[in-house]
Amino acid sequence: MSPAGTSARAFLSIGEVLGQLRTDFPDVTISKIRFLEAEGLIEPDRSASGYRKFSRDDVARLRYVLAAQRDQYLPLRVIKEHLEAIDRGLEPPDVSGGAPRVPRALVSTDGLPAADDFGTDAGRVRLSRKELLTEAGLEDDALRAIEQYGLIARPSSGYYDGDALLVATTVAEMSRFGIEARHLRSYRSAADREIGLFEQVVTPMTRQRNPEARVRAQETVRELAALSIRLHATLVRAGLRSELGG
Repeated sequence: MSPAGTSARAFLSIGEVLGQLRTDFPDVTISKIRFLEAEGLIEPDRSASGYRKFSRDDVARLRYVLAAQRDQYLPLRVIKEHLEAIDRGLEPPDVSGGAPRVPRALVSTDGLPAADDFGTDAGRVRLSRKELLTEAGLEDDALRAIEQYGLIARPSSGYYDGDALLVATTVAEMSRFGIEARHLRSYRSAADREIGLFEQVVTPMTRQRNPEARVRAQETVRELAALSIRLHATLVRAGLRSELGG
């Protein structure tokens, strides 16, 4: 099959979606799917002639909605809030309610990051300023200081990503030892120098047109970032051990 044909078959018609869903949800109908679309819970693409084109994500979204209705008896308003949380890379509230939650794996502080930790999860997360402050345990003036010294950029979209949360959480933890954002400006400068160095390595890969080169570039960035953290942590540890006579 040609690439174009493969791309076309990545989408399903509404009848094909119905066939996939009826195994687990025998009561679902085409009218039900259209109703959920009208309520804004799914947004399938349309062909040039106006026919709905459902992606795998659309089907997974429908499964989530139907299961939440059947198993948890949740109203569509609540399900829509859950989907909005998922779209922002968050975990929806549990059955007892509450606010959406940041995935625990994102803010785990056990050990140093490995190469596999530099994925896309942090980039998918979108937090309001209030959510960021709550998750990081910061006051607004502390976050303003972090932004002032360039450790976090104030987002034009109004949403902070998972990397901003990790920075804010780390700075909050360091503040317990009397280290403030103004003491950490050198980290920003050092990171910018490393970014420039690593860009020299990966830029030739990103300029190639084939997808394999971009995959190699992403893998290289992950590995270099992990190696950088290992080197930095080892140098700091060795220096402090020398100072402490260990």
